[in-house]
Amino acid sequence: MTMEMEYPNPVSIQKNLDGLAKKVYFNLDAKTLVEQTVQLKQGTISDRGALCIETGKFTGRSPKDRFIVKDDSTSKIIDWGEINIPISPNIFDNLYEKMLTFLSGKDVWIRQCFAGADPAYRIGVTAINTTPWANLFCHHLFIRPNQTELRDYKEDWTILQIPEFLANPEVDGTRQENFSIINFTKKIILIGGTAYTGEMKKGIFSVLNFILPYEKNVLPMHCSANEGDEGDVALFFGLSGTGKTTLSADANRKLIGDDEHGWADNTVFNFEGGCYAKCIDLSEEKEPEIYAAIKSHTLLENTLFHKDSNIVDFNNSSITENTRAAYPIHYILNSKPQSIGDTPKNIFFLTCDAYGILPPISKLTKAQAMYHFISGYTAKVAGTEVGVTEPQTTFSACFGRVFLPDNPIRYAELLGEKLAKHTEVNVWLVNTGWTGGAYGTGKRISLKHTRCLVQAAISGALNNVDYIPHHIFGILVPQTCPNVPAELLNPQKTWNSSKAYDREASKLAKQFIENFRQYENRANLEIKSASPRSSNV
Repeated sequence: MTMEMEYPNPVSIQKNLDGLAKKVYFNLDAKTLVEQTVQLKQGTISDRGALCIETGKFTGRSPKDRFIVKDDSTSKIIDWGEINIPISPNIFDNLYEKMLTFLSGKDVWIRQCFAGADPAYRIGVTAINTTPWANLFCHHLFIRPNQTELRDYKEDWTILQIPEFLANPEVDGTRQENFSIINFTKKIILIGGTAYTGEMKKGIFSVLNFILPYEKNVLPMHCSANEGDEGDVALFFGLSGTGKTTLSADANRKLIGDDEHGWADNTVFNFEGGCYAKCIDLSEEKEPEIYAAIKSHTLLENTLFHKDSNIVDFNNSSITENTRAAYPIHYILNSKPQSIGDTPKNIFFLTCDAYGILPPISKLTKAQAMYHFISGYTAKVAGTEVGVTEPQTTFSACFGRVFLPDNPIRYAELLGEKLAKHTEVNVWLVNTGWTGGAYGTGKRISLKHTRCLVQAAISGALNNVDYIPHHIFGILVPQTCPNVPAELLNPQKTWNSSKAYDREASKLAKQFIENFRQYENRANLEIKSASPRSSNV
């Protein structure tokens, strides 16, 4: 499937702005953008040189206000529903014209950048913003072209972000005043009513999740990636709180990227040119690499200072728990400059199993890898969200369901194709949660042991040990691992009662089976074969 841009031509947008805008700032450097933000009284410099801003009403994405234009190009391809909410081309066109008119007499910042570190698969992204700090975010998070690349720059997609523009739901057809609309035919993303910068980042991620599988046979992935001295690449998938950032940040391995990647025929490449790290409770002791990246020109969102100072209080969540730091990837000292690696050698699916059922590490067959990729399981624990008083099961297909324009089965099948072609790739399920019982009864698996397990998998120390299939989930459980107690590897043995373990394991298996029902009609027999064994449930 290919998609052609019809209207409006990206150059025409710029020409329109030249006639409308009071002043257009084009591809400014980070230093100038920071200075402009301070001059406009939109931000403050911290003691470490970071630019601190507040995003206003919205401090996170608004999934219910994300729309995709439904037209002839998309009507039969997008997986429409609560995730991908359709909106008409007329609504898009009307909002687009209103947003351009809104820019009359206002300053505008334009940036040309890329998404996709591998030149064979990258797209040109032009970001149009109404604040210098939003343009700074684009400077950090997207890939910065060099002078030669700028001369040959080809624009593929445009982001028009105007936080000050508020929609009128009764007239404009939106749910409320804020909106993010993706138009795959016209290759434009409209963002209004929200200053949360992550909407731009994830808008382009959604675009790549749509075009790369169809046009390039590239698997888009919501994961981090690092590389060892011998060029061995490891991928880390996981929902919030599972340890993705912590485990992929390894001083002995080069960081390829922390969030979004593509798996092409023989390469893994970062989609981005920077990092957008959570920084609530950030400390030098816990996350030294990220802490060191909080420096000159870093963009800090919704953090607060200690009283009567410009020293950031990373423990303060008065505005939001979702405080963020945006910075270029080279701010991480051991990052890989090219942000490209070879075919992965190890893939880790991270889950924080608060029920204490899953082993701390297990090996997955190709079928199991596809099944658990679709499941995207973790469990929230008490205190993580308002109203959560006991463990709650969470499933997010492909570890990022809200960013998938197509049905998750499509991505799982593509993963299966990659694993069939590259049979040397190992896929592991790693439980960073509880053992010996559920949250409140058992204990959290130590980070020390989890690191030992991951390192053993990466080094090959788990290649020639004995494995036993889990009696309910069927996943392969290693019986020995260097520097890890053998009894920890088999979760049933850590419980006081094996019957109690089996009872709770069956409950969790039923939740997996129930969640998978929504995909059964499209799933092939191989994927279905990896379901927990119903005879044991």
